[in-house]
Amino acid sequence: MNRTVNRSLHSAICRFFPALLFIGLASTGTAYAQAVNPLEADPRAAGAGGSIFRAQCATCHGADAKGIETIDAPDLTLLWTRSETTDGTVFQIIRDGIPGSIMPPHGFPDAQVWMLVSYLRSVAVAGTENRIAGNESRGEELFLNNCARCHRVDGSGGSLGPELSNITRRRSLDALLTSVRNPSANIARSYKPVAFLTAENEQVQGTIKSEDAFSIQIMDSNQTLRGFAKNQLRELTRDGQSLMPAFPESLLSNSEINDLLSYLQSNRDR
Repeated sequence: MNRTVNRSLHSAICRFFPALLFIGLASTGTAYAQAVNPLEADPRAAGAGGSIFRAQCATCHGADAKGIETIDAPDLTLLWTRSETTDGTVFQIIRDGIPGSIMPPHGFPDAQVWMLVSYLRSVAVAGTENRIAGNESRGEELFLNNCARCHRVDGSGGSLGPELSNITRRRSLDALLTSVRNPSANIARSYKPVAFLTAENEQVQGTIKSEDAFSIQIMDSNQTLRGFAKNQLRELTRDGQSLMPAFPESLLSNSEINDLLSYLQSNRDR
C-alpha cells in the first residue's frame, strides 16, 4: 500500500472514529453474530468503507467492485441479487474468507468490516422491484420458443447464455429491455464471443469461459465446454457482437417483452 493510500485510509477512519468507538464498546464479541449492520443508518459508513475497499480489496475486485476478469474475481455489486444474501452473511464472508478460493480471511476490526458491508451495499445493483405488467403464461411460451435453447430458468434450458431465473433481481427494467433489443450493448463477462480456426482447420465459435496466456476455454455453439492451447490455433477473433440475436419490434413487440419479463419475474418469486 503506498503512502498516499495510507493517508487516505487513515483520514477516512479518523473521520469515523466516534462510530468506531461506539461499536467497539457496544458490540465487542457480538458483531460477528449480528445479522443487521449497526452502521446501516450512518451515511459516513459507505464512504469510509470505500476507502478501505480501494486500499485492501480493489487489487482483486477492481476499484468499481465489479471484479477483475483475468483472475476470475466475482462482481461484488451482484451480492444482494441472491435472495439468501444478508448483511450478516457478507460480514462473515469478509471475516472468514471462502475456503478453496482466492478469497482469504481478513482480520479487520468488526467496525471496519461493517464499513465494507455498507460500501458494498451502496454500490449494489438495483433490480426490478415493481411488478411487471404482463401475461405470465404467454411469457413462458415466448421463453420456450425464443430463449430456452440458450438460456436456463429454474434448471431447464440451455447454457450458452446467462441463467435467467433471477435476472429481474439483477437488472433494471430499462437494462432488460436493452438486452433484448440490443444484446451487444453490454455483453456480460463469461459470455464474450470468440471465433477461431484450429490447426486442423476446424472453425469454432462460442463464448469465452476462461483464458490465460497459453490456453482458452469456451462453450461452443453446440453448448459443449472445450479447451484449446493457443499455440494450436491458426486464427482467433474476438467479436464485439453478441451471439444472442437482436429482437426488434417486428419480431417481438413491447407487449410480448412485458409478457416475457413478467414470466421471468414470477419465476424469481417462486
